[in-house]
Amino acid sequence: MYIAAGGGGVREKKVRESVIAGSWYPGNRKALEDMLEGFLNKAGNEAIEDIRALICPHAGYTYSGEVAAHSYRQLQNKSFRKVILLAPSHQYPFQGVSVGDYTHYKTPLGEVPVSDESPEFVTESRLFSSMEEAHVREHSLEIQLPFLQMVLDDFSIIPLVFGRLSMDEIKEAADVIIRHLDEETLLVISTDLSHYHPYEEAISLDDGCIKSILSMETGNASREEMCGKYAVLTAMEIARKMNWSPQLLEYRNSGDVTGDKSGGVVGYASIVFHGEIKNGGGIGVAQQRYLLEIARKSIETYMEEGRPPEVESRYDELRERKGTFVTLEKNGQLRGCIGNIVPEKELYLSVRDNAISAAFRDPRFTPLQRSELDGLEIEVSILSVPELIRVEFPEDYLDEIDAGRDGIIIKKGSKSATYLPQVWEEIPEKELFLDSLCQKACLPLGCWRSGGVEIYRYRVQHFSESEL
Repeated sequence: MYIAAGGGGVREKKVRESVIAGSWYPGNRKALEDMLEGFLNKAGNEAIEDIRALICPHAGYTYSGEVAAHSYRQLQNKSFRKVILLAPSHQYPFQGVSVGDYTHYKTPLGEVPVSDESPEFVTESRLFSSMEEAHVREHSLEIQLPFLQMVLDDFSIIPLVFGRLSMDEIKEAADVIIRHLDEETLLVISTDLSHYHPYEEAISLDDGCIKSILSMETGNASREEMCGKYAVLTAMEIARKMNWSPQLLEYRNSGDVTGDKSGGVVGYASIVFHGEIKNGGGIGVAQQRYLLEIARKSIETYMEEGRPPEVESRYDELRERKGTFVTLEKNGQLRGCIGNIVPEKELYLSVRDNAISAAFRDPRFTPLQRSELDGLEIEVSILSVPELIRVEFPEDYLDEIDAGRDGIIIKKGSKSATYLPQVWEEIPEKELFLDSLCQKACLPLGCWRSGGVEIYRYRVQHFSESEL
């Protein structure tokens, strides 16, 4: 039996055996180690700080191993406890992202444990599921593992195989992955570039593809030829949100490697992203459940004893100061919503106090009664720090605001109001949304078109009892 590292219970050990050892790379441990050591010794170490993600090729090592080594060489003498692998599906077509349902992946260098965070992805978004067909024969994820085993110690993986995704789904997938990022987490994105074009044409195509990644132009990148397109686009969206910078380390194609440039060739690139881990990417499912428990316990304790309960943070992530809102619904109708936009207290205490305020101090409603506890739905929203939207003309707000994703604050003088992103479900049109927010702030209809108005945006991670 296998005991999950995070105390998540006991799982039967399920190993994903190698399907490419002995073909795509050596099946003998010593031969594989020697090959990888040779690749890594040839690659230069650029001494890049704050590495967050790698883009690496996934052809057989004799073709793409030297290019991949330029990325992995940067990891030597660095420590990552978790690696999230984003790889394309070559064998099984599907829509969405599949999480490998294994406890370990095996290569000739040994077994790599799967992080006990992996199942959380399936519960956090409808995009994620576990389809064995997407993993059992797929080479693009497995081929990254021996390199990781050579340069890292004591790490686990989250194996994600990507099917097709729309641009909206790419953004959603990025948001989910961001929740699982911390200082000890690395992203590895597996892709080759153009496939089987004449040598000079391939160089031109790959040059355009690489430039679109380095310039962070997702629109252009979405039209480029790379088999890991959806994984790369998701990584670019993450990098954009986190303000990471890309850097090209190496480019070659199979013609450069073999010397045979007469036929069609395949392109390979090694690219790294570096930057800081921004706080506020999100919290995991266990932390979400705990905050919801705090909210309900706080309401019940205050109803019984007229005081807030003593609560513990339990998780380090919950000690960070955050703006929060607690929303109560009964029979699908709003029953209270109170929060603070500016971070004032540690996250777990902010939820405790806002839950009590939503239940008993929302001036729009009478205090919550015991008879209403049964069937009461609690939702918690965690806010990023608001950012002032700077525009030249008021109409530009309509381009800058991301409907469905941005929480919006309108402020003029001493008057202000906010709508959480959830309100877009009720008011999907941007102009109507802003007009309504003006009214909520007791400002003239259409105030956002006039001078002296400031508009801020923020993002929200929200979760409710019914979802978890």
